[in-house]
Amino acid sequence: RFYLHPELSEDLVGTHPPGAHSLVAVSVGYFLEDFVDMLCNQKLHQSWELLFHHSVVIVCFGISVLLHQYVGFALMALLVEINSIFLHLRQILLMANLVHTTCYRLNSIINLGTYVVFRIATLAWMSRWLFLNRENVPPATYAVGTVGMAIMTPMNIILFYRLLRSDFCK
Repeated sequence: RFYLHPELSEDLVGTHPPGAHSLVAVSVGYFLEDFVDMLCNQKLHQSWELLFHHSVVIVCFGISVLLHQYVGFALMALLVEINSIFLHLRQILLMANLVHTTCYRLNSIINLGTYVVFRIATLAWMSRWLFLNRENVPPATYAVGTVGMAIMTPMNIILFYRLLRSDFCK
């Protein structure tokens, strides 16, 4: 989207092509479905962190969808999900007991690399943008964004530490 619509990088608040709003709306649906699925099919002690993560995303993206604003900012947040491909593949390889394979090792390296680029760097950029644009964001929306970033950033740092310890510090 940013390549095809460079104006998004100039205005993350009000500018969005129709497809971008739809993408964020569909993402809310995905997070809602995944949230309900986890509630029904997993034990709470196994999934509480992800349920909490999904709650924050649903609220933040929901505001964007309902207000038709901050769609560009939500698109930036969706970059984080690129890494989810490798996190999910890691889970599948673990469930298949393929931990000691080249495929698992390669995925671990790619997972860590995409984690740094698409999670850590993106969340840092978003936090910086929010801070630099605090005068242009209404107080309630700024509060939701700040709380969202304050929750997501430590959660992602902790998960990064767990991945590093599990896959590289044995």
